[in-house]
Amino acid sequence: MPLTVRPLSPALWPALEEVMPDGARGCWCMYWRIGRHYRAQSAAENRAGLRAVVEAGPPPGLIAFDGETPVGWCQVGPRADLPELARAWRLAPVDDLPVWALSCLYTRKGYRRAGVTAALIEAAVEAARRAGAPALEAYPFDRERSPSATGTGFASTFARLGFEVVARRIPARPIMRRMLNGERAV
Repeated sequence: MPLTVRPLSPALWPALEEVMPDGARGCWCMYWRIGRHYRAQSAAENRAGLRAVVEAGPPPGLIAFDGETPVGWCQVGPRADLPELARAWRLAPVDDLPVWALSCLYTRKGYRRAGVTAALIEAAVEAARRAGAPALEAYPFDRERSPSATGTGFASTFARLGFEVVARRIPARPIMRRMLNGERAV
């Protein structure tokens, strides 16, 4: 299917709500911003938190569209904007490179296994490159080592798109990186 991917602006907020009407079980991609505190908040409070991020700009992620229908979302931006990544020992920084992070992925029901995730990842790579980031990191699950469902994607998809494992502190969850300056990640 021909997809277009656009940065999430305030004008596109309704598209995000259409993609994930329950905000991915109430999280609204706030976990990596505020940590476990997101569970103490209501879904409405998390929704308002992400909406405030969108309103403040720059866009915290990308929306994929099939024609006019929003079908997918990914949160992507400077890793520094997601302080909980550094606090999680399994995802702590591997070095001091100021990478961008692709931390959340969501594909609307009815559009899964149709290339939406790959389109979002490739668009995230380009967004990070345009912003001057030296690399884009992701924190997917390795389906070969864990049957877990995920809102972070699967390692096999990222590997197919040129990401390399740069750390693996637990078997099922590698830190993967795609360098944007032609260098190798490892």
